Amino acid sequence: MYDYKEVYTLDFRNVKYYREVHDIIKNELDFPDYYGCNWDAFWDCMKDMIVSDPVHIQIVGLEVLQKKDYDDEIGIFLDTLKDCKHYRNDKYADSILIEVIDENGNVTVVE
Repeated sequence: MYDYKEVYTLDFRNVKYYREVHDIIKNELDFPDYYGCNWDAFWDCMKDMIVSDPVHIQIVGLEVLQKKDYDDEIGIFLDTLKDCKHYRNDKYADSILIEVIDENGNVTVVE
């Protein structure tokens, strides 16, 4: 559970079905087997993860999810990541780096 990596890459470019989104999250972030594959479980696992080591997450392929009309899900996902940065009055803000890389290679940092 939570094997440390320099960079965790969430690559959604080949997603065909919504369930794959949570499978990618679970596998890449090394979430436990009991991960519930929903946004509440994502929040719980992220809170556990951020208190131990610095976290650098790169997100690739959000445009694929947008084309599938997963805009609400993308919003919840990104808002949850923002909440992690500001969890406990920004205690972890400096130890969490979240980057969204678009199809052209442009990088946007999630604040």
